[in-house]
Amino acid sequence: MKTCVSSYSFLKYMKETGCDLFAVADKAKELGFDAIEFTELPGDDRLSLAKQLRAHCDAIGLPIAAHSLGADFINRDTEAEIQRVCEAVDVAEILGAKVIRHDVCYSLKKDHLYSYREAIKEMAPAIRRVTEYAAKKGIRTTTENHGYVFQDPERVEALILAVRHENYGWLCDIGNFLCADCDIVHAVSTAAPYTYHVHVKDFLVKSGAFDMPDGFFQTRGGNYLRGTVLGHGEVPVATAIKALKRAGYDGYVSLEFEGMEENIPALQAGLSFLKKVIA
Repeated sequence: MKTCVSSYSFLKYMKETGCDLFAVADKAKELGFDAIEFTELPGDDRLSLAKQLRAHCDAIGLPIAAHSLGADFINRDTEAEIQRVCEAVDVAEILGAKVIRHDVCYSLKKDHLYSYREAIKEMAPAIRRVTEYAAKKGIRTTTENHGYVFQDPERVEALILAVRHENYGWLCDIGNFLCADCDIVHAVSTAAPYTYHVHVKDFLVKSGAFDMPDGFFQTRGGNYLRGTVLGHGEVPVATAIKALKRAGYDGYVSLEFEGMEENIPALQAGLSFLKKVIA
């Protein structure tokens, strides 16, 4: 396994310094990450920016492992969303990223008979079209356990099996399972056979029996989470990594930081911990 970091992890640093994604790439290299992944690029000319970022990262010897964006195939125009995500595949191709992550939906239709199972039936053909397009470019597409509706391992697995295409798999976010109050080791064991890319983050956890502390957000089941330095929270990172290794995963493990701590020291500490658990 190799270390990676999401550009998302530098949001606090970017706000404090006013730096751009080129400086973020420089900082990721300086900190010692093996690669970087970029979330959805800003601006109207994303293809041009992607070319510039690729050239910069090539120059400093920092591979671009993945590209990610949001998507909703239920509550937005399906054809337009397919086109938008395919355009992001074009961005990933220019970046040199071999994996792209797209979400699938953020909420279900307001019908008590419309379950996540109905959503899967509706979305699967669109997701398959996207991955067929990406496959021609040698890019794997993935969906992350992310966004409350599709965070449970059983739901994401059902989606992957419904799409039923070897180019489409799972971006396994080890920490995100807590957002749906799932047992992480069980969830990662379910995800591992389908995993094409990995995110790792850590959370502090508080029981929903108490009032929500400042800085925390609520899980689907009513408990409270706050992002923190990797290794400082309650996510069983080492055990989860072992489960992925047993399934044969040997790709990038990308650090996401979204805590209240100082940004760069948090990433330094998180990388040090990550190197130990993937060794």
